[in-house]
Amino acid sequence: MFTGIIEELGQIERIETTADAARLTIRGPLVVEGVGHGDSIAVQGVCLTVVERTPQTFTADVMAQTLSMSTLSEARVGAPVNLERAALVGDRLGGHIVQGHIDGTSTVLTVTQGDAWRVLRFSLSTELAPLVVGKGSIAIDGVSLTVSNISQATDAKQWFEVSLIPETLAATTLGERRAGDRVNLETDILARHVERMLALSAAANTTSQHLTPPQHAATRSAS
Repeated sequence: MFTGIIEELGQIERIETTADAARLTIRGPLVVEGVGHGDSIAVQGVCLTVVERTPQTFTADVMAQTLSMSTLSEARVGAPVNLERAALVGDRLGGHIVQGHIDGTSTVLTVTQGDAWRVLRFSLSTELAPLVVGKGSIAIDGVSLTVSNISQATDAKQWFEVSLIPETLAATTLGERRAGDRVNLETDILARHVERMLALSAAANTTSQHLTPPQHAATRSAS
């Protein structure tokens, strides 16, 4: 479990690929402190398991499903990445509950520069649109953010915006994002649970409406 508060800007040092997986070695002197084999570190918002570590780096395997669902498929040596260690029980929850389980990717549509803020607008797929709400929480490349604006439900193409303060721009990879860049999205876990509950409830109601009680059927046959 993570909070979406980035601890360190790391750098990819090595990439080893196979037919259906990749192994990344990432430099992050801060996040490897106190981390051992099997511990979790979020890389660009993706929860990865440490399989090897040195005082300066850690290595993690990325399976095919994760590569297909996230921007780690586009990872390159030298690229900066957002890093966060798993939260300790008892820590302050500075952001929101982030699992590191990516829902999908999004594309930066526009970047608007203000005096102190920078507003980024992102595309939103049909599948994820119901899970994102104005003033709600969302993790972009592992960064916990608040949705500052969102498209109308009736708009043909859905989008949402976040407003980034200078600290976020400097301390994360979001400061380098430009129109056309892809990012990883993780929606709020509470929204995902509510969506599932509503879907199951609707399915149950539909099923019950199509069932004909035996006694009713018998009454109709006798009439």
